[in-house]
Amino acid sequence: MPYFLTAIIFMPLLGAALIALIPAAQVRSIRLTAVAFNTAVLAAVVVLGLNFNRHTGLMQCLEDRVWIPQAGIHYTLGVDGISLALVFLTALIGLLAALASGGIVKRVKEYFLVYQVLMTGLLGTFLALDLVLFYIFWEAVLIPMFFLIGIWGGPRREYAAWKFFFYTLAGSVVMLVGILAVYFSVTPHSFNMIEIARSSSMIPGGVQAVLFLMFFFAFAIKVPVFPFHTWLPDAHVEAPTPVSVILAGVLLKMGTYGLMRICVPFFPAGAVLFAFPLAILGAVNLIYGAFAAFAQSDFKKMIAYSSVSHMGFVLLGVAALNVTGFNGALLEMFNHGVITGAMFLLVGVIYDRAHTREMSAFGGLASVMPRYAFFLTFMSLASLGLPGLSGFIGEFLALAGTFFRFPSIAAVSAIGLIALVALFLVIIKKVLWGKPAGHASYPDMNAVEISVMLPLVALTLCVGFYPQMILQFQTYAVNALVGLL
Repeated sequence: MPYFLTAIIFMPLLGAALIALIPAAQVRSIRLTAVAFNTAVLAAVVVLGLNFNRHTGLMQCLEDRVWIPQAGIHYTLGVDGISLALVFLTALIGLLAALASGGIVKRVKEYFLVYQVLMTGLLGTFLALDLVLFYIFWEAVLIPMFFLIGIWGGPRREYAAWKFFFYTLAGSVVMLVGILAVYFSVTPHSFNMIEIARSSSMIPGGVQAVLFLMFFFAFAIKVPVFPFHTWLPDAHVEAPTPVSVILAGVLLKMGTYGLMRICVPFFPAGAVLFAFPLAILGAVNLIYGAFAAFAQSDFKKMIAYSSVSHMGFVLLGVAALNVTGFNGALLEMFNHGVITGAMFLLVGVIYDRAHTREMSAFGGLASVMPRYAFFLTFMSLASLGLPGLSGFIGEFLALAGTFFRFPSIAAVSAIGLIALVALFLVIIKKVLWGKPAGHASYPDMNAVEISVMLPLVALTLCVGFYPQMILQFQTYAVNALVGLL
């Protein structure tokens, strides 16, 4: 399938070009165009998955063209078991968030223009195999997200947007220096990510350690890893609901994907050296995020801090440096995107009706909004890791992998797991049960809101009962990654 990955990446950009030609007053046409192109992207990714060879860890659908020969920069794309599920997640969340953008009424044309550019940057990040191309797509995500928060966000949107911008930019500058250092550290000099992974033994152990830290700094901000996490709650609280869905569902995965695509295969000696500190950071994320969520009165900020906690599982899985941990980390990345994306959609549903996210303003919604109560209960149980739902198996594998390598860290991390269970039970109690707080006039979820939630519910249930539907695509790639160590 020549240029199939290129088509997937730039289809949203083509949609942006068509939206630019539509008069701003034709809001319905603009929305339909955005939804149509994101539907086409999802359909193309499904075709990609159906034609994916699950029995190899090699890159597939490779595209390689010389782009800037004077600098040795190529336009190289490819997909393997590490990136396929994340590309599917990006396409799915991108479509659902576009459908959920009905509440955007200000400058709708500009919103979807920026939105489509963001989608191209996200897809390109997971498919690029040249370091410079990866960096370009990585940066292409920064500007659209800055505008989506800064223009269409809440009262403190400018503060949140600038904080996100400077945090991410700081990491990007360090990563750019690291990219140049990697280029000159391998022979022959190359930006090709496959060739660099094969030549990692050429890089001295001390240099690997330094480069690992440089790239880790950039990825840690995106994850976010404590103490670089403070931009995330502000960004989530101020961002409009569909942007929060993309932020939690996809954007955070860029950081953990970078750890598995670059840090581990490029610098295996550095990965082994820093495995224990990384496991400690994972445990801190898990425990701190859960307890910080308890301290919040804002429903959205609660879910934001729970994301910090859940990403701790991914860090633990990566730090394990074994097949079980890597499989758990990748599966948790996918499951977190689905479940937490759904949770932010549900926060948006109640905010559209109550115009507040203060937990004290809710209570007794189960009797008034039974459909909403079902979805919130279901996704909360998935978030706390109930066996049979997808949240369980990713966390289990990540902790099991950690236990093989760092049993004491795995044991301590159980504190965070228990806290997460308590957190989501408290959310269910505070929002759905108790004495109604004057919500008799709140309408239940409408057809559009339900249609956006149903695919996420179905995925949560299917992956929970049959996790092999995701694991089968990544197993060989994970084995190849462990082989590099």
